[in-house]
Amino acid sequence: MAKLSLTQFISLDGVYQAPGGPEEDTRGGFGQGGWSVPYGDEDFGRFINEVFERPTAFLLGRRTYEIFAGYWPLQKDQTDPVATKLNALPKYVASTTLDSADWSGTTVLRGDMAKEVTDLKERTDGEIQMHGSGHLAQSLMAHDLIDTLHLLFFPVVLGKGLRLFPEGAMPTAFRHVDARTTASGIAIHTYELAGRPEYGSYV
Repeated sequence: MAKLSLTQFISLDGVYQAPGGPEEDTRGGFGQGGWSVPYGDEDFGRFINEVFERPTAFLLGRRTYEIFAGYWPLQKDQTDPVATKLNALPKYVASTTLDSADWSGTTVLRGDMAKEVTDLKERTDGEIQMHGSGHLAQSLMAHDLIDTLHLLFFPVVLGKGLRLFPEGAMPTAFRHVDARTTASGIAIHTYELAGRPEYGSYV
């Protein structure tokens, strides 16, 4: 049975929206897209390459899938682990609106997403990776289906935008298993799912 991991870029105030470019996601009038780009140094690239050495498949939300599908199939550098893995491995996109997906190796998942992803994990070995796909990630975390979080905290406060952990998120405990900081100030933390929170008192 596969583990499902999420790699997510987040501002200090919890925003995940449009880290990669001005037009990436303007929902709600968001005009600060591309906020992660100034911090993309060698340490950041090294971490991303490490992440992309591990997957056996990818699971993406529709918006992230369309962004990726518009770029990565055009990248032909066989030494680039991101391009080679994304283009070669099976990809699953969760969508109720896509009729078909043209990127080679893509399957569209419809219906009850918790059931679809549970079935996908059961019939897959290794590590299924999610990148971005914040709305899908929220729905899967509500069912404890994401096993590992790689959260990259960028040293910027945006003040508005879609947040990965909004009001009403499922109370969940995680175990901290790894941390590093890039030269540009990105704090990279890895957490594994640990179940429900425990509570106490300092009194």
